[in-house]
Amino acid sequence: MSTSASSMKQGNTGDVWEKGARAGYAVSGVLHLMLGFLIAQIAFSSGGEEASSSQALSSLSDNSFGMIILWVAVIAFAALGLWQLADGLRSHDSAKDRVKALAKAGVYLVLAFTSASIAMGSSSGGGDSQAQGIVAKVLGWPGGQFIVGAIGIGILVAGVFHVVKGLRKKYMEDLKSVPSGSTRMVHGLGTTGYVAKGIALSVVGVLFTYSAVTADPDDAEGLDGAIKSLLDLPGGQIIVAVVGVGFAAYGLYSFIRARYARM
Repeated sequence: MSTSASSMKQGNTGDVWEKGARAGYAVSGVLHLMLGFLIAQIAFSSGGEEASSSQALSSLSDNSFGMIILWVAVIAFAALGLWQLADGLRSHDSAKDRVKALAKAGVYLVLAFTSASIAMGSSSGGGDSQAQGIVAKVLGWPGGQFIVGAIGIGILVAGVFHVVKGLRKKYMEDLKSVPSGSTRMVHGLGTTGYVAKGIALSVVGVLFTYSAVTADPDDAEGLDGAIKSLLDLPGGQIIVAVVGVGFAAYGLYSFIRARYARM
């Protein structure tokens, strides 16, 4: 384990890295609340809206206060990503824990990069167009279909993992003891949030896997495309509205995690 990784993990509640990591959870909470609102809009609109993390972040760039939040998000997501990276480099962790931490590090560092790109005005395209562009490029590589298929299966597994984690209340393991009397609220937010996010991720995984089978990048879609696919199901409006509420619940749970996370 490197010295920097070790020192990053050995701080207390006053440590700058831990404060940054906790701020990352709080920013994630804001992002998921915004996504929940955007998803609910899709449920009861005539179409045209998007619900992706980049779309939610882009909406912050419309005013000066939002730009400040974006740069705070860059710092917070970067700190959380580096914290997870350090966690993944700890030699005494199991291989499964290291992979999970490194995967989370990648997600948060991508969010930090996306936030910085939007703040500097270089964001382009919605979630679907970004996903399709990436898939189109990967499909051109040798063994590209297998790579896209593996990515799709990985996203699907992550979705199932979120659902199981929510239903089994395993998210409580990420927290220190919460105040007495608040356990039921934490369970409600955590279970609803993880299951809803898991459903959305599972749909994205299925779409990516289908894109690999058809070798057509247009079949690969991001979160906004997954939500629209759910909307096409019988009772789709209700399903999407529930998913929107779930994302908002995950956002509120993220605020709790920012305060009580087991670091």
